[in-house]
Amino acid sequence: MSDLWVFGYGSLLWNPGFAYAEAVPARLFGGHRSLCVYSWVHRGTRRRPGLVLGLDTGGSCRGVAFRVEGRRREAVLAYLRAREMVTSVYIETPRKVVPVDGRGPIEAVTYTVDKAHAQYAGRLTLDEQYSLVRDSRGRSGANRDYVLNTTAHLRELGVRDHALEQLARALGANA
Repeated sequence: MSDLWVFGYGSLLWNPGFAYAEAVPARLFGGHRSLCVYSWVHRGTRRRPGLVLGLDTGGSCRGVAFRVEGRRREAVLAYLRAREMVTSVYIETPRKVVPVDGRGPIEAVTYTVDKAHAQYAGRLTLDEQYSLVRDSRGRSGANRDYVLNTTAHLRELGVRDHALEQLARALGANA
């Protein structure tokens, strides 16, 4: 069985939750990282939604491509589907990503937001984001921690996501 590549652009950066053989910084074209998903499970509830990242259409996104050995392929896909597809707000899509190490494009599994889903928040103002993130908590913990961890790990990759950094500053972090 062939190796599997998975593109991480949010919490997969700092909490992939699966064994991988290689992690390579990469860029995806035609989609951008956006706090555009109401979280009803991992970082909020239906009564008090949080806000998490989705891969939305347009632009480009820097993240990490994880290579999973072929023998682990099915187990990792099952894990990712249980984690990412819990409410079906994401669509599992193979996409070309370009590793920054100079090798050619590779096909990676990505989780893009379904704009027709009830959890799609679209573009929110900083105040709206702050209001949702500040006190929300779900199965995977505080929404604030999700934003701060993601922002910090992007910085470690040399990626400055100005929208996330602005929200991190509003949440009281040194972004």
